[in-house]
Amino acid sequence: MNASGTSSVRNSRARPHVLVVDDDVEIGALLSRYLDGQGLSVRTAHDGRQLREAVREADFDLVLLDLGLPDEDGLDLMRDLRRQWQGPVIIVSGRGEPVERIIGLELGADDYVSKPFDLRELLARIRSVLRRARPSGEGGDSPGFEFDGWRLDARARRLTRSDGGETELTSGEFDLLLALLQRAGQVLTRDQLMNVLHGHDAGPYDRAIDVQIGRLRRKIETDPARPQLIKSVRGAGYLLAAPVRPF
Repeated sequence: MNASGTSSVRNSRARPHVLVVDDDVEIGALLSRYLDGQGLSVRTAHDGRQLREAVREADFDLVLLDLGLPDEDGLDLMRDLRRQWQGPVIIVSGRGEPVERIIGLELGADDYVSKPFDLRELLARIRSVLRRARPSGEGGDSPGFEFDGWRLDARARRLTRSDGGETELTSGEFDLLLALLQRAGQVLTRDQLMNVLHGHDAGPYDRAIDVQIGRLRRKIETDPARPQLIKSVRGAGYLLAAPVRPF
């Protein structure tokens, strides 16, 4: 796998490179034909071994990962992938249990799509994740922010500590933190944050934002159990409570 954890979205390649991982050869071929016709370059893999081989050999902009692989548990594979690669991942699953969705997001997935799915919706999700992962021009008027000993570079999509050490963020974690920093001190509802991450409002039982907030807290808070930077506002949403300085 690519030990650098850097997605090739940062390259200037015209056609984004997507790895489709599905044990069903026919579904893999269908997705490959459809996405190729929509301007994406596609490679397919059908089990965990082929996934690891593909990521070692090429640099992908996004991985579309089916959890129902024959040779190993899909969530274990997602966990292994996230240890070595921080590019965007969309989980696809026919099981659709809420617990599985939550665990997938906790492990670092950027989105989750249940089978059966509409190809146009899947394409919209892929394009949304790819847009968020692009490094240029994402900080609005400011190229970045400093807060509580942290420095977020919106153009390079990097988060560093005051000692210069880098903390790796998934594309979803980066976008969530950037949205909070851009509106520091303001309460953002789950619907607002869901629109930033996925382009649609949260459902009444959708815990995706809560899961991703928890994951982000574990990376930037001194004590994630008693967060001081990202505060919960009961019945309203979340806010970034630390002083923020644009640069």
